[in-house]
Amino acid sequence: MSDLVLARFDAQTGIARIAFNRPEVLNALNVPLARAFLAAVREVTALEGLRAIVLTGEGRAFVAGGDVASFAGGPEIAVPVVNDLLDALNPAILALRRADAPVIAAVRGAAAGAGLSLMMAADIIVAATGTKFLMAYEKLGSSPDCGATWFAPRLLGRARTMELLLMGRVLDAETARDWGLINEVVPVDDLDSRVQALAQTLARGPTRAFGQSKRLIDEAEHVTLAEQLEKERAAFLAGTGTADFAEGTAAFTAKRTPVFTGR
Repeated sequence: MSDLVLARFDAQTGIARIAFNRPEVLNALNVPLARAFLAAVREVTALEGLRAIVLTGEGRAFVAGGDVASFAGGPEIAVPVVNDLLDALNPAILALRRADAPVIAAVRGAAAGAGLSLMMAADIIVAATGTKFLMAYEKLGSSPDCGATWFAPRLLGRARTMELLLMGRVLDAETARDWGLINEVVPVDDLDSRVQALAQTLARGPTRAFGQSKRLIDEAEHVTLAEQLEKERAAFLAGTGTADFAEGTAAFTAKRTPVFTGR
């Protein structure tokens, strides 16, 4: 595993941590970092016993967007570099969305450009006070990538998405929470402990059912209500064969707290 992305897994809790590790440039994304991230995501999402994933950045920022210097200088430079970046980042994003394990983003400092998109790929987002959120593509003269135009309208609606995208609006953490971009704001010194507590809670949940819920929500806007009702039926029926469903229904009947295993 490259030291550009730090990945570790606690087999006892089922919690994995993936951290971008170019703190000297606020974790700006270049091709080696993007490829290391894809390798880390593939390794982590294939782990037996995975129950939750924490996604974060080392140092002062989550991810301050792409490393613009690596693709400045015209299309002859930009095209191959951007293609290499997205050939790594796009499948990494899809793998996180397809994973049964919930993904929690722990965000500090800044989430900008592609960093904002990567943050939005998480299921739960917790930010430290003082964090800034921005698209920043208008400063480059480019349109967004890494799923920004898919995630942001679902989280924010069209009007607020366009405000971020066209007007260069920078959100502070409290506004991002109020807009629905993130879930929680905590003091910077409490960020890691709060995210770890959330990860532990989610890791004790019915992991396969969480995965079904993620996929149903992600796919809902592409189908009719009638189609979605049948997709929900199929997912629920598939879930009845899991150990967690047996435990959940038994615990409900017995009026006790369920102990899920993720199976």
